[in-house]
Amino acid sequence: MNGQVKRAFKFRFYPTEAQAAELLRTFGCVRKVYNLALQARTEAWTLRGERVGYATTSALLTGWKRTAEFAFLAEVSAVPLQQALRHLQTAFGNFFAKRARYPRFKSRKKSRASAEYTRSAFRWRDGALTLAKMAEPLDIRWSRPLPEGAVPSTATVSRDAAGRWFVSLLCEDLGVKPLPTTDATVGIDVGLDHLLVLSTGEKIDNPRHERRDRLVLARAQRTLCRKQKGSSNRAKARVNLARVHARIADRRTDHLHKITTRLVRENQALVIEDLAVSNMVRNRRLARAIDDAGWREFRQLLEYKANWYGRDVIVVDRWFPSSKLCSVCGALTAAMPLHVRTWTCGCGAIHDRDVNAARNIMAAGLAVPVCGAGVRPQRNPPGGQSATKQKTPRREPQDSSRSRADEVNSGTTRLHRRRAPACSHPR
Repeated sequence: MNGQVKRAFKFRFYPTEAQAAELLRTFGCVRKVYNLALQARTEAWTLRGERVGYATTSALLTGWKRTAEFAFLAEVSAVPLQQALRHLQTAFGNFFAKRARYPRFKSRKKSRASAEYTRSAFRWRDGALTLAKMAEPLDIRWSRPLPEGAVPSTATVSRDAAGRWFVSLLCEDLGVKPLPTTDATVGIDVGLDHLLVLSTGEKIDNPRHERRDRLVLARAQRTLCRKQKGSSNRAKARVNLARVHARIADRRTDHLHKITTRLVRENQALVIEDLAVSNMVRNRRLARAIDDAGWREFRQLLEYKANWYGRDVIVVDRWFPSSKLCSVCGALTAAMPLHVRTWTCGCGAIHDRDVNAARNIMAAGLAVPVCGAGVRPQRNPPGGQSATKQKTPRREPQDSSRSRADEVNSGTTRLHRRRAPACSHPR
């Protein structure tokens, strides 16, 4: 990291009635252009076998503005419409690279209402932001200062389901510098009883934000269900429900930011498991608790902050039996049900299930040679059981002379070391 990163700073603002009307009209036009371009590209391929790119859809946009049906597209700024076409091009690029599914049409009720303005579509003067087609600057609540001398390159305006308005300013931050190196390394095991358990033995409590507000959430949901569809009272109840969800999400994100920032500052290398969260939430009994814990968001925050500040994030393969392996002698237990929180190994070591798993994860991460960095973890082989579980031998208690590092170096684990890609995030 050279100290120059593109960083998004998100602020809340309060538009006037005229500004809100202009932005809502822009949001609708952005959504319409995206859907029209997606339909045109889909029909061109399915009917004629023709590939349509950004340049073609940009020319189509010019023609749409000249028709009587879509003449309203010319009433808003052209830049957000062009950015919508670029976003669609990016979506198709991710689809062809097999990083995402086929692009879907944007719904007026469910899709995110946003519009992106580039430098040519807004004026930045003396800390005031004025968007195209507007006479007055936005009334922004500057909760924190922008980097000294920073000039936004893009401004993304959005409105969430709770009716709150936000503007995200993308700037170059020259103040992000690698932290001083340290010898500290930590293994991290995520859970539900405790949000995180570290290899040092520290346990970070799970706040359970959704559970704490579950009664308020249930009351708001029942109120919404009793309202007649299409009525103004139902719209008010929907906004009230969205505010409850927004408060839960904001508290969760704030908590995860504080934890990840502390872990990155204190440790040079952080070892985590490569969990398939999307598959784990299919368990109906645990899905709500897993979503409330925010495991996926925790990993995203940890990775981009480690990339910013010169730290390493080492990811251990998801099939590594961290909970069933004794961190002292390396013996593998045949079964370890979830209700077993403390167990005794044949060597006499008494383990806390989560602390033992965190220590095994850290040992596995330290055993990775640097030359193997960047290798993606292998997945479960077609034959059924993973190679990790097949190769890991069951050890007798008397074989305690062999260290955990030797156990890992013998090839019984598969993991990879990676530097996370740069992420534009408000913190």
